[in-house]
Amino acid sequence: MSKFYTLLLFAFLLTIPCWAQQETQFTQFNHYKLGFNPAYAGNSEGISIAALARSQWIGLDGAPQMQLVSFNMPVLNNRVGIGANISRSSIGVSQQYTAELAYAYRIPVPRGFLNLGLMTSVRNFQMDFSQLRGSQPIEQDNAIPQGNQSKFVPNFGAGIYYNAQNFYLGISSPRLLAVNIDLADNSGTISREVPHFFFMAGVMIPLGQSVKLQPQALLKSVKGAPFDADANLSLIFNDKVTAGVSYRLGGSKENGFGESLSGLFSVQMGQNIMLGLSYDATLSELRRYNSGSAEVVLRYFITGKSSGTEFDNPRFFF
Repeated sequence: MSKFYTLLLFAFLLTIPCWAQQETQFTQFNHYKLGFNPAYAGNSEGISIAALARSQWIGLDGAPQMQLVSFNMPVLNNRVGIGANISRSSIGVSQQYTAELAYAYRIPVPRGFLNLGLMTSVRNFQMDFSQLRGSQPIEQDNAIPQGNQSKFVPNFGAGIYYNAQNFYLGISSPRLLAVNIDLADNSGTISREVPHFFFMAGVMIPLGQSVKLQPQALLKSVKGAPFDADANLSLIFNDKVTAGVSYRLGGSKENGFGESLSGLFSVQMGQNIMLGLSYDATLSELRRYNSGSAEVVLRYFITGKSSGTEFDNPRFFF
C-alpha cells in the first residue's frame, strides 16, 4: 500500500477496537445538537431543518467524509419535541449510514425548559474490501473478505437538556447499548458499538447593543479512550453575523498542541436561513499529510406559532 493509504487504514483500524472513539466529530456542533443529545428536540420553538457536510483531512487518500440532514420541531403546545437525523460517513473502505428518531418531553422550569429525551437509531456498517490496494493481489489473502460486507445495528440513547434565554447545558449518550458490530460471521466478538457520553454548555453574553459573546463547549467521554473536547468562542454582530475560533483537544501525546484550531463564520441570509462555514487547521502530526478540514452547514428555520412569539435570532444559535 502507499504510505498515505497505510497511514489512513491504520487510523481507521484504531477506531474499531472494543474501546475507542467511534462517533463522528463536527466543529460546528452547535448547529447539530440533536445528533449528540435527543433532549434538544423541539428546542427551536419552530420547524428547523439543517444540512451539514464535513470533509476531514483534505488531500489525504480515504480521509473521513460526513454528510447529514437534521430535523426537529415542537408539538403539543411546546410540551413535546420530535426530531430525526439521517447521516452518512465514510473513512477508507468503510461506510456508515445512520437513521435516528428523537423524542423529548419539555418541562417548564424557572427561566426556561428542562427537556428529557430518548433516541432510537439504526446503523448500517459497510466495508468494501475490494477497494483495498496491496503490494500483492488481495484475492490471494484468505484473511481478507471478498466484496462488500454489511450489517444493520439498532440502538437507543437518552439525554437531558436545559435551556434558558441566554444559557444552555446538556448531558447525553446517543447509543447506550454495547452491541456487536463485527461484520464477520464467526462466533467471537472483536468490536462493539460502545456508549459515548457528551456534556455540552453555552452562554450568550451581551457586550453592547449590537455585539454578543458566545462561549460554547462539547466534552466527550468514552471508556478506554482519551478525554476529548471542543471549545468555541464567537462574537455575534447585530444577531446576523457570527465570527469565532474553535479548539479541539486530541492529536498525540508527542506534540501536546491538540488536534485542531479552527475559524468559524456564519451569516443569517434573511430571517429564516443561516449559512455556516468552518475551517480546521490540523495541529497533530497528520498536518504533514493534509490541508486541513472544512465544514459547511445550511439551516432553514420556520417560525412556530404555538409559543406566541416571533422568531428570535439569539435562540437560533442555541
